[in-house]
Amino acid sequence: MSSGIENKNCIMLGTWSWGDESFFGESLSSEELFSVFKKAVMSGFTLWDTAYVYGKSERILSDFMKRIPEDTFTVSDKFTPYHAREFPGDSVKLMMEESLMNLGRDHIDIYWIHNPIDYKKWLPRMAELLNEGYISQIGLSNFGLEEIKNSEEILSEYGIRPYGVQNHFSLLSRSSEKSGIIEYCKEKNMKFFSYMVLEQGALTGKYNSSRKFADSSGRAKNYNKVLDRYEILNDRLQCIADGYNVSIAALSIAWAMSKGTIPIIGVTKESHIDDIRAARDISLSEEDIRKMETAADESGLRTIRMWEREYS
Repeated sequence: MSSGIENKNCIMLGTWSWGDESFFGESLSSEELFSVFKKAVMSGFTLWDTAYVYGKSERILSDFMKRIPEDTFTVSDKFTPYHAREFPGDSVKLMMEESLMNLGRDHIDIYWIHNPIDYKKWLPRMAELLNEGYISQIGLSNFGLEEIKNSEEILSEYGIRPYGVQNHFSLLSRSSEKSGIIEYCKEKNMKFFSYMVLEQGALTGKYNSSRKFADSSGRAKNYNKVLDRYEILNDRLQCIADGYNVSIAALSIAWAMSKGTIPIIGVTKESHIDDIRAARDISLSEEDIRKMETAADESGLRTIRMWEREYS
């Protein structure tokens, strides 16, 4: 079954922030988000990423897809091992059924295992559900190289190949490239999806030492204390972005695409769609890529989250 993703330079839109206002520190009405969704669809973006653990985002996405019927929507969702205990028994199927109910769908285009905890236990059940028609593709999120190879062996017993890998990948978090994961995906014809490309907004120039994330938000905890260093990095990136007449956000997205990855970009404002559209038209020079990575390295910033690790 096809996932609906053919263009190697496509972009997927993320909805984590739609369902977790406390972490992102944004309170957005349904109509505000719908205007973003509508603009995205009108701009040709029909690939959407969500998860059961993203709060109400599945239900919001479902409502929006019904309001603008589109046969080519591709929905990416996740089985999260951390939450398996909420679904005792057949955890994978029960969590998937909850997501299907929230989405108002009878299948999921790409179903990810959200992290490698007990993956050897969960992947066989996911494979069975794919062969039963509930899932079109299986993906691996937050997986290292050896875990990817082990997963290939497990799924091959069911006549299935992993569709892709979804890892944190940004200018400040490049271990998926340095460890050979991205190159391995290319060799094996697996797609690599990069999440947190913009570091949840910190790598856009829109936040700095005088304009911080809301104090009560999770983003504040992760970024506010080092926004002065982000400010210096973003100033350097702005000089490069000016040469392309684009925003820092568009430049950073274009960088991720230059690596052959599919960025997953969270969208909460119509201007975010403008940045993504601009990114598709940028062809970065090797020299500018080198300058961006040097600026990132010299910033000394590291952005590994509690659920992540450096890949080696």
